[in-house]
Amino acid sequence: MIRRFVTASAVLSQRVRRWREEPERGDVPGWVLITIMTAGLVAALWLVAEPLLTGLFTNAVSAVTGP
Repeated sequence: MIRRFVTASAVLSQRVRRWREEPERGDVPGWVLITIMTAGLVAALWLVAEPLLTGLFTNAVSAVTGP
């Protein structure tokens, strides 16, 4: 049991050392793609929802202020 723990901890420490030695590269293209896709989704939803939201707001304001 102790031998397994020592072996597992040695393997884990080797992996951590290797991970620390690697230069941090980041995932810039992935983040750029996510940002562009999110902006596209927002724009598409805005095109669909703008007339509905405008009508909803106009009806709500006219109901409060009167005809």
